[in-house]
Amino acid sequence: MQRDQLLLALFCVLFCWSCSSSKTLPYSIQKKYAASALQEDAQILENILESNHPSLYWYTPKEKMDVYFKETIQGIQDSLTEVEFRNRIAVLVSQIRCGHTIVRYSNQFIKSISKNRIPQFPLAIKTWDDSLVVLANVYAGSNIKRGTIITSINGKPNQQLLDSFFKYISIDGRGASYKSQIVSNNIGAWYRNMFGSDSSYLISYIDSAGIEKKETLRSFRPYRIDRSKMDSLQKLMNAFKIPTKKEIRKNRKNAELSLSFNDTTRTAYMHLAGFSINGLQKFMRRSFREIEANKTQNLVIDVRDNGGGHLNNSIRLTRYLAKHSFKVADTVAAINRNFSEGKYIRQSFWFWFPLNFNTTKMEDGRYHYHRFETKRYQPFEKHHFDGDIYLLQGPSTFSAASVFTASLKGQENVLLVGEETGGGYYGNSAIHLLTVVLPNTKIQITLPLFRVVLDKDRPMGRGVMPDILVAPNSFAIKQGVDLKMEVVKGKIKDKR
Repeated sequence: MQRDQLLLALFCVLFCWSCSSSKTLPYSIQKKYAASALQEDAQILENILESNHPSLYWYTPKEKMDVYFKETIQGIQDSLTEVEFRNRIAVLVSQIRCGHTIVRYSNQFIKSISKNRIPQFPLAIKTWDDSLVVLANVYAGSNIKRGTIITSINGKPNQQLLDSFFKYISIDGRGASYKSQIVSNNIGAWYRNMFGSDSSYLISYIDSAGIEKKETLRSFRPYRIDRSKMDSLQKLMNAFKIPTKKEIRKNRKNAELSLSFNDTTRTAYMHLAGFSINGLQKFMRRSFREIEANKTQNLVIDVRDNGGGHLNNSIRLTRYLAKHSFKVADTVAAINRNFSEGKYIRQSFWFWFPLNFNTTKMEDGRYHYHRFETKRYQPFEKHHFDGDIYLLQGPSTFSAASVFTASLKGQENVLLVGEETGGGYYGNSAIHLLTVVLPNTKIQITLPLFRVVLDKDRPMGRGVMPDILVAPNSFAIKQGVDLKMEVVKGKIKDKR
């Protein structure tokens, strides 16, 4: 097995719990809940969202949301499994169009799945628009290689597959790029969620001559570690140069936060995979000292895989780069200081305090977080970067990361390169995120407390648009070329 295939197998182990409706699953996961219990869960969710979700009717009018709730509750006329009920709730919640309001399985379901070797889909796939392109294949001898264009799976055309998956995914506003990225993260889990597990998959694809062909690939089960054979496992790890746990932690940290320099072009390359990574503030302080010491003229910051995190860290990074004072948002407001059905909301007791002591009720009847609405942040004077800035963004750029790129968009020395962000340009619902646990099924729903309007004059409904759009393509995937980075390097070269 080649390294790519082994890495894909290990990747699938991590996600084997994600979602499944296979008939081979243990009985506990096949358990069905009475219609009355499911209706109660759905009604409790409606009560909580109406009482505490700050943007329930932001994109979908109340009269339509009322219909969606009614149809969902009344449509439950028979018992359902957790997977079936979760799917119905996910479709309902997606109508809110809030990327932070996410439906997840119960902890019991996740633990049950993690203990069983669920049959896995053999391909890792990148999707955008109606395209499906192979990133890796478990089976090294297959004709379906990295960069292969897929046209259908088990007779289902790409668009039919994607339409089936997309209805379960919550996003900010109406941009579709984030949905494609979520599916790309684990298309096998989405396929199982919708169609169940198959023992094999008929893959239609385009070969190198442009001819459509078909190949059947078997599903596979991730290997369980037999601790009695750890010596053999260690030899295998050594053969493939697989890192130890300690090395994995170190490599992960280095992959999440990195800084490198090209002395020839006087360029610094910074990668930030999130704004909640331990040691991030120290990393930023050290990085901008080094950037200044190296007399860097060009700074490339890669936030393509940055899903957000602590807003304060996003603000701090912006202060190293912004030319003028700025504020975070025009509006940061909650609709209620108390929690409806609070016993079903984790952390509700602790978040009652910031709601009651850090907010002020305004004329609109909402409770405003003035710290973010009124405070203007000044650019740092020490180690501030004044050269040319290139921000790499994409569909996985979300929440605080999209706030970061949006804050700098339009500044004369800043160029945004890549794709539309998953996070909203106009605003989102976030700041504090709680977890609703429905009493009967224990299904979990993320509940944001504050509506955030970043700038009321911005267009509403889409992500942050790049200044230079660089879309993925199958040739670049096949060749392993980073198109977005190549565009930036070309821009820097053209200045010389």
